[in-house]
Amino acid sequence: MKLANIRGRACAVDGERLVDLNRVSGGELPDDPMAYVQPSLIERARLVLAKDPNVETFTAELSDYGPPVPRPGKILAVALNFYDHAVESKREVPNEPAVFPKLTSSICGPFDPIEVPDTCTMIDYEAEVVVVVGKQMRGVAAADVWDHLVGVTAGQDISDRFEQRRPPLGQFSLAKSYDTFSPIGPVMATLDEVSDLNNIALSGRLSGQQVQHGTTEQLIYSIPELVEWTCRYVTLEPGDLIFTGTPEGVGTRREPPLYLVDGMVLETYVAEVGTMRNPVRGVVGQRQDSSAEHFVAGTGAER
Repeated sequence: MKLANIRGRACAVDGERLVDLNRVSGGELPDDPMAYVQPSLIERARLVLAKDPNVETFTAELSDYGPPVPRPGKILAVALNFYDHAVESKREVPNEPAVFPKLTSSICGPFDPIEVPDTCTMIDYEAEVVVVVGKQMRGVAAADVWDHLVGVTAGQDISDRFEQRRPPLGQFSLAKSYDTFSPIGPVMATLDEVSDLNNIALSGRLSGQQVQHGTTEQLIYSIPELVEWTCRYVTLEPGDLIFTGTPEGVGTRREPPLYLVDGMVLETYVAEVGTMRNPVRGVVGQRQDSSAEHFVAGTGAER
């Protein structure tokens, strides 16, 4: 099943059309998209849909789509988890996953604008496969991880490279957590929709130019290994999101660098999930020092 958030209501995706789960169930199923991170509720939805093959459907505008998991309890991500990205970043392959948090307030929808403060000139893109936790996890072995996940979606880990590197320590997590810096969507695909969970294709395009592509087969730490590592330290709850890493091609490692500016369109594709299209919109910034002219090499920390 593929699930979408349409104007704040949970909908199943039926090809090009949508099914309002609360409406077609006569109120039996909840309308809140956040409820469908529970595998048991997804099974109930399947039963409701199976009863009526001619269920009422509708279409929606792209602007109607919100994040399929709108209120995650946690967003966790991992640095340098693709071999080719580690190479382009001139960094050693990590000997353990480098997990960090992103603020949940950075979530936005799959067609929402990415807001770039006009004082920031080093805003970068990172296409990622995002997994959604479906069952509580603490100390779960890698072999059992997929049984505790409910779905997959596409995500972007947008990053202010200046703040990420700024001396003395760099604002690593904060630089990736501005409002709108974590778009996800367009749908959450349940795991049975994914043909090969160990080889999920992803790509990124910027104003029509392909800038990233890869598959999760190229991860340094596979999704089960990454989740096993993470839940050694923190309890993962239903609805938590884990960004699993980005392939090579990030803007900061290009010659010349390629950063997001007003008017660009950032597309992010994940197989079996679909494509996000986020326009980049310049907004009035709050800081006056975030520019390449003020950049001084600091810790070297980088995704």
